[in-house]
Amino acid sequence: MSKLHLVFGGRVKDPQTLDFADLSTIDIVGVFPDYKSAEDAWRAAAQRTVDDAEMRYVVVHLHRLLEPDMLKPAQG
Repeated sequence: MSKLHLVFGGRVKDPQTLDFADLSTIDIVGVFPDYKSAEDAWRAAAQRTVDDAEMRYVVVHLHRLLEPDMLKPAQG
């Protein structure tokens, strides 16, 4: 399975958090097959809004959500 990554962003209520102000205006940048591609897309999106402190973009590791067993410590 590919290690999918989602890049999205939007206006936050407080620049110190990821509490998005209006979920209907979230900017979905895209889904990427690897972290490097996602990071490049995140960097480009964040750079476009660098002067707006209330705009935040994030990279979400979708593969971790799709394979939750990867998050559990090894048993034994």
